[in-house]
Amino acid sequence: MTSRERRSRLRVQELVFDVARTLTKDFIEQRGCTVPPQALFPQMAGLVDRYVREEVAVQPPGDLRDLHFAPYYGWLTEVLLEHIRGDVAAGDTPELPRCEPSRGPGSTAEVDFWTGRDVREVLKSHVNCVVADTRKWEQTAAYFIDTHPRVEAFVKNAGLGFAIPYLHNGQKHDYVPDFLIRLRGDGLHHVILETKGYDPLEDVKRAAAERWVAAVNAGGSHGTWCFRLVKKPTDIPTLLDGLAG
Repeated sequence: MTSRERRSRLRVQELVFDVARTLTKDFIEQRGCTVPPQALFPQMAGLVDRYVREEVAVQPPGDLRDLHFAPYYGWLTEVLLEHIRGDVAAGDTPELPRCEPSRGPGSTAEVDFWTGRDVREVLKSHVNCVVADTRKWEQTAAYFIDTHPRVEAFVKNAGLGFAIPYLHNGQKHDYVPDFLIRLRGDGLHHVILETKGYDPLEDVKRAAAERWVAAVNAGGSHGTWCFRLVKKPTDIPTLLDGLAG
């Protein structure tokens, strides 16, 4: 059967309902949504239909019905799973973090490992050295973080086991950001900092990190967090200066 023949048997509305079912199941089973499925599904179907018809750009000889096929179906589902949020202001339940029952809170006091990579000693970290994965980039970033007056403590995210899950091409992956920073003051407490030049998955990882931050902040038991990305290490002092204290 040719692609054209397969496509002729499909309808965009079928796709909308199929993706809406997936989203409804995820929100109820994974995110603790308390809206009944029969009420949530029509909302999801409306969002999917609007996104497909208004946001998906089709290039000839492609057709909107090609979203039924891989890899487009996986991409569509991933985008919607990562970006749909409950309207907390309207009374919806915010997404909360899901904690592993077999693991307690992590600590930098538990970090102990050997490395053959270049390291740099720092002052404001419980882990006495920063492990560099690059020749100069991360060493420079660590210097600016370590010497900034607003930074109370920080750690290079190596050997901590801290990762943010995300979906890409239908597969689960772990995003390991570069630095975790604790700030002085009574406002914003923690910053997840990524120092990256070009990354083809930047938008995917950013969306996953921002979703993680929103869930942790809604939980309220681990302080206030934010995610930031800088393209150059020299931008770090200005970034830290601008964060609300």
